[in-house]
Amino acid sequence: MTAGEGGINFSIWGLRSTASELLLFESAESREPFQVITLDPEVNRTYYSWHVFVEGLPHGTCYAWRIEGPDDTRKSGFRFDRQKALVDPHARAVSDRLWDRRRARRPGDNSDSSIRGIVVAKDGYDWEGDRPLNRAPEQSIIYELHVGGFTRHPSSGVRYPGTFSGLIEKIPYLRELGVTDVELMPVMAFDEQDVPDSAAALGLRNYWGYSTHSFFSPHPGFCISPDQGTHVREFRDMVKALHRAGIRVILDVVLNHTAEGGADGPTINFKGLGNRGFYHLDSNDRRIYRDYTGCGNTVNCNFPIVTSFLIDCLEYWVREMHVDGFRFDLASVLARGQDGEPLQYAPMPWYIELSDVLGNTRLIAEAWDAGGLYQVGDFPGYRWAEWNGRYRDVIRRFVRGDRGLIGEVATRLSGSSDLYAPDGRLPINSINFVTCHDGFTLRDLVSYNVKHNEANGSNNRDGNNDNASWNYGAEGETNDPAIMSLRKRQAKNFMAVLLLSQGVPMILSGDEVFRTQRGNNNCYCQDNELSWFDWGLTEENREMLRFVTKMVAIRKRHPCLMRKKFLTGGRRNGGLPDVTWHGRRLNEPQWNDPGAQVLAYTLGAVGVAEDDLHIMLNMSDEFAEIELPWVSGRRWFRVVDTWQPSPADILEAPDQPVLTEYVYRAAPRSVVVFEGR
Repeated sequence: MTAGEGGINFSIWGLRSTASELLLFESAESREPFQVITLDPEVNRTYYSWHVFVEGLPHGTCYAWRIEGPDDTRKSGFRFDRQKALVDPHARAVSDRLWDRRRARRPGDNSDSSIRGIVVAKDGYDWEGDRPLNRAPEQSIIYELHVGGFTRHPSSGVRYPGTFSGLIEKIPYLRELGVTDVELMPVMAFDEQDVPDSAAALGLRNYWGYSTHSFFSPHPGFCISPDQGTHVREFRDMVKALHRAGIRVILDVVLNHTAEGGADGPTINFKGLGNRGFYHLDSNDRRIYRDYTGCGNTVNCNFPIVTSFLIDCLEYWVREMHVDGFRFDLASVLARGQDGEPLQYAPMPWYIELSDVLGNTRLIAEAWDAGGLYQVGDFPGYRWAEWNGRYRDVIRRFVRGDRGLIGEVATRLSGSSDLYAPDGRLPINSINFVTCHDGFTLRDLVSYNVKHNEANGSNNRDGNNDNASWNYGAEGETNDPAIMSLRKRQAKNFMAVLLLSQGVPMILSGDEVFRTQRGNNNCYCQDNELSWFDWGLTEENREMLRFVTKMVAIRKRHPCLMRKKFLTGGRRNGGLPDVTWHGRRLNEPQWNDPGAQVLAYTLGAVGVAEDDLHIMLNMSDEFAEIELPWVSGRRWFRVVDTWQPSPADILEAPDQPVLTEYVYRAAPRSVVVFEGR
């Protein structure tokens, strides 16, 4: 849909389609169309595209399509159904006010309960000089958040909870925390009704948003007045405000599957427009959807028309909406050819990397899929960063107290050169994280031995069983002061290690205030206080918030933590080597000791204005006497010791105690950081 002089031009594609109708509705609440326009294939069709210009349509008019064509699903793979009302895949704004997923799954006309596009006025938005921010990736600190859940809790105090506008009101908090990028969980329009029947029976709905149906439209549920088609303006207002605060916007995008599910799923758009081209289908029986996503269908990303559609979508969000980057959910699907097999030079990832429009855009892959393809360290392309699942797994185990991991821990702390150096990539290709939306929160990671997902309605069968977590003596919440003290210290240890690592750190929203989901590690359907950010925790757990904020500040003032190139042990400008590894004794790291739980290392300053760093990680349950190096003309000042009670756990000058001896007694399960000046 494109607004022109005196009217609206409507256009939609339909592979091998034979007839089409455009349905016009007066408003989002109208169940019956006020006009049905039957398109003439001789006049209104060009190749596989249908188009018609309608004069005088007012802003806010809603529309849908009916498309007719072959429906011999088993042989051809097409699923045309002239009774189904389809939403325009290119719609810039959509309404789901009357949407009924169950109706769309059953045979028959659903035009009175379909998702619809909204006619929006010709673009005249004033960006006031805004442009996507171009910041060096190594300087990034990413904060993953859910737009709705960030302000939906009653404690948020915003005017419009759960909206793009609500997020704008919380920008001062993000600035004070010090993060540089927000990674927004899906904001493209998604189906909130896409949950299993067992969850729907409990009144649950799709909260996370990994169920996209309209790739060009912001989600109406995050808008103040979606029925008026304000989606684009409201989203742009949020981006512009974040950019003014110096914060980049990364979108979590779901190009691997859609809300239409498998053979028993609803017809929303793609099934009724080009099912055979858009989805991976079984070659012997095209009624069967190949499912590499665990969500019922898999987008055929490397089919030419689909590739063009998805690239056009990404470029639109950069060019017209000014976003700064994308995180691609189950990105390994993008590397599968039309037969479903992995391609060494898959077109889709390379087209994204080489696009001029996306040239300065941050690209982040979740480099695996549910079909068993795991590409961490091997995702196609050079500019792509990856969620480093190897980092997450080993750091969880190390901080938990698992033995004999020192060598791999050092590799992960220094940017995972084993994964990225061989083909010329850099530490910035590694997105380091300990927790994310998918799994335990940081508090639950140190509070539960096993998941507790009973509230999801699947008898605790959903979610990951392998969490590398530990409850430290009691499952879940406890009043035991010793256990709670240890849990908080371990949470600080995780945050400290994350922010002291080379590569790009990502923090899960709420971890900085020690938020719990009560052991639920798959809150995809929990649009309630179990998932929402409780702003009362900023006061209740202000000790944790203070620690994280100051750790972020430490990272920002130390370029030696944000190196562009991998550590080599070499010297620069006459200073200390970029890294020197130690154990309890200097220059004696316990690489091959199966019982080792202690690692120390020294990072040389990048420039004369920076202090050297010496870092001690003692994940044993005993005190450890750890040596520090002597550096001519410098003294060591203790900046961090997670064993110490707040505020002594992290200190600023001039309150930092100076070491009088070159050995430090590191407490059990603690991280200690010294600055040398």
